[in-house]
Amino acid sequence: MRKHLIWTSATLALALIGSITACGGSPSAATASPASTCVNPSAPRHAYVVVEHLSGASVQACVGFSTDAIDGQTLMDKSGIKYQFQKFSFGSAVCQIDNEPSQYSQCFPQNQPYWALFIESGGKWGSAANGYTEAALHDKDALGWHYVQASDPSPAPPPAAKE
Repeated sequence: MRKHLIWTSATLALALIGSITACGGSPSAATASPASTCVNPSAPRHAYVVVEHLSGASVQACVGFSTDAIDGQTLMDKSGIKYQFQKFSFGSAVCQIDNEPSQYSQCFPQNQPYWALFIESGGKWGSAANGYTEAALHDKDALGWHYVQASDPSPAPPPAAKE
C-alpha cells in the first residue's frame, strides 16, 4: 500500500509539474486567436498545436520551421493561439488557452480543471515528460493540450493533428 501511495504521489507530482511547467507564476499573455492556415507554409518542416476544450471543441494551428526542431515556447508563440502562462521556480506553466478558463486567479486551483500536456510524435500521443518550454518538436510532431477535470486519473490526449 505504501509503495502504491508513493508511486501515485510521484505520478501526480510529475503530471502537475508538466502542466505547471506549461502554466506559470505571474500571468503573461501570448498573441492573437487561432491560425486558420499554416504559419510559414513554405517552410520544409511543420509542427502543430492541438487544443481540446473541456466541452470537446478543438482548435489546431500549424507552424512551419526550417531548423531540425522547434521548441514548444516558439511553437505556441507562433501558432496564433492565445494563451497565458505563469512563471514558477521550476519553469513556466500554462493557465489559459483559447480563453479557457474564461478567467482565473490561480493557475492550478485545487480540484478544478487544468491543461494536460501531450506530445504527438510518429502519429502517437504520449504524456509530456517535461513542460512545454522544454519540448523539442520535429517535422509533423504536435504539442497537445486537453483541458481536463482534476478528478480524471488518466486524461486522454486531444485529437490527432490534421495535416
